[in-house]
Amino acid sequence: MVTTTVPVLGMHCGACAARIEGALKLAPGVARAAVNYATGRATVEYDPAATGPGRLVEVVRAVGYDAVVPTAEDAGGGESRVEAAARDDDFQRTRSKFFVAAALTLPVAVLAMAGHLGPTVADALDFPGRVWVELALTTPVLFWCGREFFTGAWAAARHRAADMNTLVALGTLSAYAASVVATVAPTWLAVGGHAGHGAAAVYYEVAAVIVTLILLGRLLEARARSRTGGAVRALVGLAPKTARVERGGVEVDVPLGEVVVGDIVRVRPGERVPVDGTVLDGASAVDEGMVTGEPVPVAKNPGDPVIGATVNGTGSFRLTATKVGADTVLRQIVRLVEEAQGSKAPIQRLADRVAGVFVPVVLGLAVVTFVAWFAVSPPESRLSFALLTFVSVLIIACPCALGLATPTAVLVGTGRGAQAGILIKGGEALEAAGRLTTVVLDKTGTVTQGKPAVTDVLPAGLSADELVRFAASAERGSEHPLARAVTDAARSRGLTVPPAEHFQAVAGLGLSATVEGHAVLVGTARLLTSRGIAFDAKVVETAAGRTVLLVAVDGKYAGLIAVADPVKPTAKAAVARLRALGLDVVLLTGDNRAAAEAVAREVDIDRVVAEVPPEGKVAEVRKLQAAGAVVAMVGDGINDAPALAAADVGIAMGTGTDVAIEAADITLVRGDPAGVATAVELSRATVRTIRQNLVFAFAYNVVGIPVAAGVLYPLTGWLLSPMLASAAMALSSVSVVANALRLNRFDATRS
Repeated sequence: MVTTTVPVLGMHCGACAARIEGALKLAPGVARAAVNYATGRATVEYDPAATGPGRLVEVVRAVGYDAVVPTAEDAGGGESRVEAAARDDDFQRTRSKFFVAAALTLPVAVLAMAGHLGPTVADALDFPGRVWVELALTTPVLFWCGREFFTGAWAAARHRAADMNTLVALGTLSAYAASVVATVAPTWLAVGGHAGHGAAAVYYEVAAVIVTLILLGRLLEARARSRTGGAVRALVGLAPKTARVERGGVEVDVPLGEVVVGDIVRVRPGERVPVDGTVLDGASAVDEGMVTGEPVPVAKNPGDPVIGATVNGTGSFRLTATKVGADTVLRQIVRLVEEAQGSKAPIQRLADRVAGVFVPVVLGLAVVTFVAWFAVSPPESRLSFALLTFVSVLIIACPCALGLATPTAVLVGTGRGAQAGILIKGGEALEAAGRLTTVVLDKTGTVTQGKPAVTDVLPAGLSADELVRFAASAERGSEHPLARAVTDAARSRGLTVPPAEHFQAVAGLGLSATVEGHAVLVGTARLLTSRGIAFDAKVVETAAGRTVLLVAVDGKYAGLIAVADPVKPTAKAAVARLRALGLDVVLLTGDNRAAAEAVAREVDIDRVVAEVPPEGKVAEVRKLQAAGAVVAMVGDGINDAPALAAADVGIAMGTGTDVAIEAADITLVRGDPAGVATAVELSRATVRTIRQNLVFAFAYNVVGIPVAAGVLYPLTGWLLSPMLASAAMALSSVSVVANALRLNRFDATRS
């Protein structure tokens, strides 16, 4: 199966998205389809032997919408040039139509409201043929500026469906048709109205103003929605446009898309690294903050990996390209973010179901409203009341706000997370993270650095530097992680480590060597005891929870070096933040209990489950879930992957293995445990925004439809104007998007 993203044009409400999604799901070879109204994209999983992108575009066009055939450029993430041009053309066309509609509607509205502008103005504007002027001005507004409403409604009707276009087309056409009849044959509908006392009422201004206001609403909505994709555009914009590549023995600037794996690329001071690669020669410090969030530039020397789009410092180096195009870290991040933004949160299913049946229900309510008012109103006003309430119900009930409520919040929330180095794979993971009750932390590589380091040096008869120097010299020939920790400690102290002679490993106990003529032993207590060397056992006990290396020089105890996997600097604060969020925290590790409990004490975790194999980690997660907990598993290793997949939310350290990252729902690019708390806070903020949007959208329709139907008129004499209904409908959509955009202010810097 292959997954592709198809940009869709011409959607105007959640019902539009539901109709396209339904058509794609029924297409041959399609296994899954999801259409996101907020992003304007359809994500389709299909069998390439049965269908392809071109056929999928035909399916979209067959139901009355337009689509852009995905290109290789789209695979790299971000909006393609073709898609951007199509959306820009659509926006410019809508803007032009709005200005024409506004210019023609203004005089129609003035003529219609002449009676409210004072006797002098009313008399001046009450001229013969006034209604014909209104007809002449309104006709192009309706059938040129508002043409897409009618073409869209007809396309929906051909497929036995209804959407926002149906509501707008029926409402405006009803007002226009009644007005034309009143103009051409005024005696047929003579009930009193704008044409003068005793003449037939006309509602040209209703039709014209509705079209104009809805076009304005679409412009405002498009402008607001364009800001929701700012995170992806910012990520895509990090990549440089060109790269300086060695071709034929000379360095030439080529477009980034022409760089291939194996190319030698020159990176000069202050430039962005064009592609992922490995430093060939030269040295510099590279600011990787825009990708990893790490604020401190990272030193790069020959053999070190570099990430595309990061910023080079003052040095210059050459790199060998290892990943280009869609395979680079940046493009993979963009792809993950776009897939997340195109996904649906479970909370959206209710809105989707409602949007799918909403328009037919509204049509029925509008007809009932028309019939009811026509039946109970006095003869002289029955048509006016029936028609105005019919049009108002159709216009105010448009489910635009309902369709935007969830996807806009997911779009902004996942984008904000990506900017902070928190990659959330989908709306489902985003929502689930907000419901967590328990966070299970792996120890090595998650809470700790994942790399042994010397924590204590306790000399006896020698200085600390001498003790480390002797031990490092003896360990110099060993590849054991503990040996590397000791040699790294000597290097960090600036010590010169002489070569050792007569190196001999003692299986399971340690090693012996000769350093500058001195016999040196480095190993366990059993090694020294077996050689008859006395030492203070109480000193060893003080290093409980750490790996202890005892050192003897020339047959005498010389001191102790304690090695441990140090806790990450932000781990303790991260645990405190998780607790403050009301979450239970568990430390889960395959390491020995003493080491696990030592780490737990350092970061203030009360519950420790140690000495657990990979399959045991899954069992522990299942046990917590069986007790009613909603569990997040946080890990970085291959052995964590099963537990990451089993948890309600799997969170992987971006510094970990590819297997762990693939199994996780959320990836912390920086590998910082503080990102777990930030992800939970972001999730809760996003879900809170979704609920606010849904409450607003539902409440808007629940309150607006009865008011538009005239239920308040018998009590207050107040009737909702169709023009106010169209303004309220446009305002509801813009307000939902604006509420989602507040997530851009979420403080994600603490991760």
